[in-house]
Amino acid sequence: MPEPRRYQLQSESANRLILELLEAAGVPPERRAYFQHMLTTVLKLHEDAASTGDIKITNAALKELRYGYKVFAPYRETRKVTVFGSSRTPPDDDAAAAAREFGRRMVEVGWLVVTGAGAGIMGASQEGAGGERSFGLNIRLPFEQEANAWIAADPKLVSFKYFFTRKLFLVKEASAVALFPGGFGTMDETFELLTLMQTGKSTIVPVVLVEAGPKPYWRIWNRWIGGTLVERRLIDPDDTAFFRIVDSAEEAAREILDFYRVFHSARIVGENLVFRLQRALDDTEVAAVQREFEDVLKGPADQTPGPAPPEAAEFPTLPRLVLPFNRVAYGRLRRLIDFINGLGGPGPAAPSPPSPGLDQS
Repeated sequence: MPEPRRYQLQSESANRLILELLEAAGVPPERRAYFQHMLTTVLKLHEDAASTGDIKITNAALKELRYGYKVFAPYRETRKVTVFGSSRTPPDDDAAAAAREFGRRMVEVGWLVVTGAGAGIMGASQEGAGGERSFGLNIRLPFEQEANAWIAADPKLVSFKYFFTRKLFLVKEASAVALFPGGFGTMDETFELLTLMQTGKSTIVPVVLVEAGPKPYWRIWNRWIGGTLVERRLIDPDDTAFFRIVDSAEEAAREILDFYRVFHSARIVGENLVFRLQRALDDTEVAAVQREFEDVLKGPADQTPGPAPPEAAEFPTLPRLVLPFNRVAYGRLRRLIDFINGLGGPGPAAPSPPSPGLDQS
């Protein structure tokens, strides 16, 4: 049987030069394949005769990604909440007051706040958090968007040319998301976030939709979700479990912290989904999980006292719940996390995960 074709350029001399470059640059052997693929991809644009416009897009996007990784890297161990909402909300609006209070509360419990760096809701939550404990991910626009005063001079401000690279970091770095009233942009971010979790492309995190003031916003939105999307079977009823509507900054913060009461983080290991837990479950609790969620499990749930091979040895003191999840019903998986968090009392404090995401071993 012929060997699978390696990912390389048509020119053998160019392939050799790439390998020599990686060695000269001191890239460790265990990481060279990734860098070899990246360099090969860049030069394949030349082989493919890509247009100058396509090359410019790729170049700018790669630079933005690289710089974003660099800015966030020192804060990898700290949980972050991303705040979305309108840039047009006046500072004296009820929603702005709630956003300020929410930013303050999350910083008080040790979290960092991430926003789009604009005015309105973004500026209010940034004001509550303070520049030292927040990130701003600005988008360069010909109108509206300038970095707010609370993050404008901070090194944790990153300016993006493209929405897609900016949105990657707004979601990738988040251990939770809070959404306040907003326009097209907020709706775009809401539905993209829910779609990523619904399809398993992003880890499940707590999503709170914050009402503020006497006139409802998210409850009107939710009536349409239930009365149109669910009723017409365009989404599953369990998909509405991905979000919670709350009425105050205090309730939003409490909802987020409760999500990590027993659940800590998740990782795909082989064919299984592994939950890291703040405390071990007892046998009756594991049996209850199995019984209640048999419909989405392909076999028996199991528990291990530490990392499950071949999982990377992160958080070696945390127990693991190994779930043969069907990787289809992610709305039910969100309910499974709620079920686990409702079992017994809270576990001991545990370290925060590295940047969240459904990592795969």
